[in-house]
Amino acid sequence: MFDSLSDRLSGIFDGLTRRGALKESDVSAAMREVRVALLEADVALPVVKDFIKKVTEKAVGQEVLKSVTPGQQVVKIVNDELVGMLGSEASTINTAGVPPVAILMVGLQGSGKTTTTAKIAKRLTEKDKKKVLMASLDVRRPAAQEQLKVLGEQIGVKTLPIITGQMPVDIAKRAMDSAKLQGFDVVMLDTAGRLHVDQSLMAEVVAVRDTTQPLETLLVADSLTGQDAVNVAKEFDAQVGITGVALTRMDGDGRGGAALSMRAVTGKPIKLAGTGEKMDALEDFHPERVASRILGMGDVVSLVEKAAETIEQEDAEKMAKKMAKGEFDLDDLRTQLQQMSKLGGMKGVLNMLPGIGKMKSALNQSGVDDKVFKRQEAIICSMTKTERKKPQLINASRKKRIAAGAGVGVPEVNKLLKMHMQMAKMMKKMSKMGKGGRMPGLPGGMGGMLGGGGLPGGGLPPGFDKLLK
Repeated sequence: MFDSLSDRLSGIFDGLTRRGALKESDVSAAMREVRVALLEADVALPVVKDFIKKVTEKAVGQEVLKSVTPGQQVVKIVNDELVGMLGSEASTINTAGVPPVAILMVGLQGSGKTTTTAKIAKRLTEKDKKKVLMASLDVRRPAAQEQLKVLGEQIGVKTLPIITGQMPVDIAKRAMDSAKLQGFDVVMLDTAGRLHVDQSLMAEVVAVRDTTQPLETLLVADSLTGQDAVNVAKEFDAQVGITGVALTRMDGDGRGGAALSMRAVTGKPIKLAGTGEKMDALEDFHPERVASRILGMGDVVSLVEKAAETIEQEDAEKMAKKMAKGEFDLDDLRTQLQQMSKLGGMKGVLNMLPGIGKMKSALNQSGVDDKVFKRQEAIICSMTKTERKKPQLINASRKKRIAAGAGVGVPEVNKLLKMHMQMAKMMKKMSKMGKGGRMPGLPGGMGGMLGGGGLPGGGLPPGFDKLLK
């Protein structure tokens, strides 16, 4: 998300920060480039005009032009205005009402409502310990109700039994009545996709809203729809009255204009961002962190939070103790590969680190591919317990057996063993330095996987560049 915009803005601001002093004409020229970059990223024109006006007014002031670091001051102003455009503060889903509270999901056809409904239900169940009931009001799309039922079974969340022929308003009433009788805290109402210009369908969702009095009405919008997503948001807000937005496919759009425009145009907060197809690929939308990512400053806070959620504390402590002694066997390498996968793969982690934008070309040339991690894991799983503990025992005949078991060639086994050897050496050096094999702030020795604090600037962890080519 925001890749192309981030690259453009980084280039513009690098030029500013390298200069010792700035003139008003320098700032104006930079703002013209920022304007073009935002428009190319699909940000709505009125939003761009307002943004550039606010930034320019602050950036051409005497306190900026005569400051010690005027370029950095301009970057800070842009960062602050981006945060303001995105909503200033993170806004979470509100469930603080008399149970059962209803959450109404609305949006266009194909925007990802059903999947997002299940993701939110899973999140409320696991994180907030709420008892959730999901109900599909989509009687138009074939098998839509069955889809929600299957997702409910996958995530362990109850769904309202399907009664063929029942209409959306009646289903919504039955869902609320059933939730009251069975003591549910939250009812997720997944409506059918509808065009905002289709008045009969919009009237239907208004009737559902009036019947259930939802605490939240979330618009599910596909970030790939760009400018049109903003028009959709305005119409749904005008006719139904939304309380927030959940953006889907945030991982698939390099521009990000919908996210930047949505809050500014509707005045309603972006509450959640879908970042993948998995049921746990849903993040709170933090404006200040998103602004930092756009300007290439990384998002270490989100990375640490994600690591804390996905890495077991007991495993983390065990790994840290081993690394403190300078020990690092193939079982440890497999554990770190699994942790990396849970955190969104190599690219997912590196994109959250400050300054990584300047290394993107090097990363792309290195051929970072998260499928490689799966193959590496398969190779390690093909080894015996003794071989994983003592890699030095692995001779030519053992390599052939391991390669055959993993479905790879012997050269790939050699590459993995070489990478492990280099990482083991690094762990020993770090243990002597008293760092315990951990990057500050990252649980479970994840720092070891990332080169022990060698990023940004230090490139990929030792051996990774050769392994991934």
